Amino acid sequence: MAEITQIRTAAETGLAALFERLKGGLPGDVAVREAALSGFATMGLPHRRVEEFKYTDLRALMRDAAHPAEAPSPDETTKAFAEAKAFAEIDAARLTFVNGHRAPHSSELPAGIEVVTMPDAMASGHPLLGFLNAVAIARGNPIYDLNTAFLADGVVIRVPAGLAVERPIHLRFLAAASAPFSTATRILVIVEEGASLTLLESHEGRDGVAYQPNDVIEFVVGDRAKVAHLRLNAEGSESLALSTVTAKLGAEVVFNSLNVVVGGAASRHQVFATFAGEGTNARIDGANMLKGRQHSDATLVVDHAVPHCTSREMFKSVLDDSSVGVFQGKIIVRPYAQKTDGAMKSNALLLGEGATMNNKPELEIFADDVVCGHGATCGALDADLLFYLKSRGLPQALAQSLLIQAFLGEAVESVEHEGARESLIGVIEGWLAARG
Repeated sequence: MAEITQIRTAAETGLAALFERLKGGLPGDVAVREAALSGFATMGLPHRRVEEFKYTDLRALMRDAAHPAEAPSPDETTKAFAEAKAFAEIDAARLTFVNGHRAPHSSELPAGIEVVTMPDAMASGHPLLGFLNAVAIARGNPIYDLNTAFLADGVVIRVPAGLAVERPIHLRFLAAASAPFSTATRILVIVEEGASLTLLESHEGRDGVAYQPNDVIEFVVGDRAKVAHLRLNAEGSESLALSTVTAKLGAEVVFNSLNVVVGGAASRHQVFATFAGEGTNARIDGANMLKGRQHSDATLVVDHAVPHCTSREMFKSVLDDSSVGVFQGKIIVRPYAQKTDGAMKSNALLLGEGATMNNKPELEIFADDVVCGHGATCGALDADLLFYLKSRGLPQALAQSLLIQAFLGEAVESVEHEGARESLIGVIEGWLAARG
């Protein structure tokens, strides 16, 4: 029988070569990195024949493997700080990464929390690293595994039991280089029993640079804790942005995560959440505003592994010109997860004749006493509502903007932090203003 040799793309060959050259100088256990890359070595980059990547062909999108970014110079860091806009008006404790490398923070961190850089934690074998890779359904995901293989920087954040962190923590990721590069950062957030935290996360970059960020945030949330996670993708116009959020949730937790996308040539945001304790309520939302030929993928898996938990997922997408949106959502209800309440929906507003929305909601239910449902809609602006507003003297463009803002507003109105909510509303208004 003839032996079949798989043809590798330039990006696949480049990633393998980069790993062999760099692995000895990266922090942590090389064996862990090699194990993470083993699946990639066999399968290569995921493509449209892989079901989870049917609508986002990463092999086609990633033409070349960009070299990991070098640490920025002081001048580059200063300039990046000056250009940063996201959540800038909010009083927050900021941890900043420039080109994937941690920069000196510009504000004092809240008292009581513990922050350790990921390289230091890996070099010392810090005990908190035992919380890494806590969500089983994320293991084996190629984007997550690539991050593990090339992980270069990040932080571990621990919020002690019972501590209510008053000021938000803002994780700020800035891309400042003028040539293509890649990053692989990992943030581990441990929120202990009864604690509370608001975490802001923003990603900003320059237009015209084909950089490739691959960022992971892992949450491990203790019983009766409360976490609000707000993420803004304002990446540069030529970037290929990959991101993953994992969450292991204890009992009686309140967990809210919102991802807002306005940037990037192509992006894929993944969420893997597991209910590990009863009585927990999780909300995972998204708002996408796309134009030109942008491509944005939101993929999530919510694993109800215990009884008496509630999950809500709502994604709103506005697509102009020839942009492409993807929503893939799966709710899994395990055999013993009775009294589960899960609901998931994706709503898309198509403004351009060439715009495309791909929806793939799924339910896998192995219990019989549950309430679960999903839905997906695609459509244009309501002609009757548009006519009503115009009949009251509003110009066409303003009438359209009001309807679009109301459509997207449903995704951000649940944000409890007033400053963050107003900031995200400003992002929506800015996108509408740029649309004209």
